[in-house]
Amino acid sequence: MTQPTFVPIAEADQVRPARHLHVPGPWTTSRPAELAVPLVRRGQGVGTPGPDSGFALRLARRFEHELVLDEGESEHDVVLGAALVAAKRAALFGRAPSIYDVRLALNLWRFLDRGAPADLRIARRKLFSSVAHDYVAQRALVDAVAEEDLRLAPEEALGRGSAAA
Repeated sequence: MTQPTFVPIAEADQVRPARHLHVPGPWTTSRPAELAVPLVRRGQGVGTPGPDSGFALRLARRFEHELVLDEGESEHDVVLGAALVAAKRAALFGRAPSIYDVRLALNLWRFLDRGAPADLRIARRKLFSSVAHDYVAQRALVDAVAEEDLRLAPEEALGRGSAAA
């Protein structure tokens, strides 16, 4: 609220004039390290950045008690590995992970049913072994999944992880 002119105010409390900023000029990519066009790097070990990828881990933890694991398979490794694959799938579609991404990741290696073939169980044990504690193993697991498998519906992905391994 404004004060009347007859009320004394200290100089420090006086309203100061506003500073007006100039309108910026046009911007161009003129520095040496700038990318002139959007570029998405692809390949082994590069990764697939996407929004809110960490949410996949929270979603994957919902399946902890439904996992059908063999001897030598760790629940901790399977949950993290599934979350990584789910995050990659969601990033391919340009969105945050959903429960369907996690279900697809678990269906690829048939972690949710007892009918997994022996060769698939051997391949998944090798891929998921200590993946929760080894970044190189995490990259290898995610890179082992083909992009066309990630674009499938969760029901269509049953056992397709054997093709990735």
